Amino acid sequence: MKKQSSESINFPPKKAEYKFSHSSPTSRGGDRFFRNVVLGFGLVVILLALGFAWELIWQSRLAWKEFGLGLIFGMNWDPVLDIYGALPFIYGTLVSSALALLIAIPLGLGSAIFLAEMAPRHISNWLSFLIELLAAVPSVVLGLMGIFLLVPFMASIQPFLIRYLGWIPLFSGSPYGVGLLTAGMILSIMILPYITSISRDIILTVPRSQKEGAFALGATHWEVITNVILPYARSGILGAIFLALGRALGETMAVTMVIGNTPQITPSLFDPAYSMAAVIANQFTEATTQLELHSLIGIGLILFGITFIVNAAARLLIYKLTIKGGRI
Repeated sequence: MKKQSSESINFPPKKAEYKFSHSSPTSRGGDRFFRNVVLGFGLVVILLALGFAWELIWQSRLAWKEFGLGLIFGMNWDPVLDIYGALPFIYGTLVSSALALLIAIPLGLGSAIFLAEMAPRHISNWLSFLIELLAAVPSVVLGLMGIFLLVPFMASIQPFLIRYLGWIPLFSGSPYGVGLLTAGMILSIMILPYITSISRDIILTVPRSQKEGAFALGATHWEVITNVILPYARSGILGAIFLALGRALGETMAVTMVIGNTPQITPSLFDPAYSMAAVIANQFTEATTQLELHSLIGIGLILFGITFIVNAAARLLIYKLTIKGGRI
């Protein structure tokens, strides 16, 4: 029997060998430089926030020394008697922002679902562009729209609401047109693009395989949205909502034009009120005493603290939902 030559024997192919070259000292130095630069950028942001907080604390020290927690819980704001309490402004800020969320969340989330899941792609892209364009409208322009369009509209429908719902404290009062409800509506217009645009982008990241799997099991479109899309995207949607809330809390000009600028706490949504940002904008340049100036800066510190608490609560809630959903 003739032996086969070594050339005719088919040996199994050798496994590919991968050689990893050790990084050179130059590349390691580049990595360290990049890491230090990025770390420096992060520290700059933290230092800026701490610097803002310290400056607000230092520039408002006379108010805290004079009134203590009374600056937060005080009901009276009287520059003539040098008595300053910020509770009416805190109330106006929180209530108008809450009203804005109550109006904007259903509209924004519903619009995001329609644009991401139901509208034809070319229509969705054009509508998304217009919604994002609405976010670029200056707040003073929206305030002017509120004065010339929204305030007369509210003044026309408030008598009807008072007549039939006036027995409810929320809808009692006088039909001024300006007030908490009007401020909440103008704020909802301002934050609506944020909720809609970000929620749409988050919904578009839901894996197609999950949706197709649900459809294959016989789920309806509504069941896919409620049981697949929204649970997957809930952390991102909550982030969009809290981002919009931060925008509403710090809004100045549009709210100043339509809220009525009256420092009072009232259960009626039709009565004028005041917000923290509005009182700073209106009275800061007109402050006649050091105590009044420090009190206004103290209101800025309170607003800074509320914004910090809201963002911290948002991050904590999103973190818990992400862990619960098994996303990390």
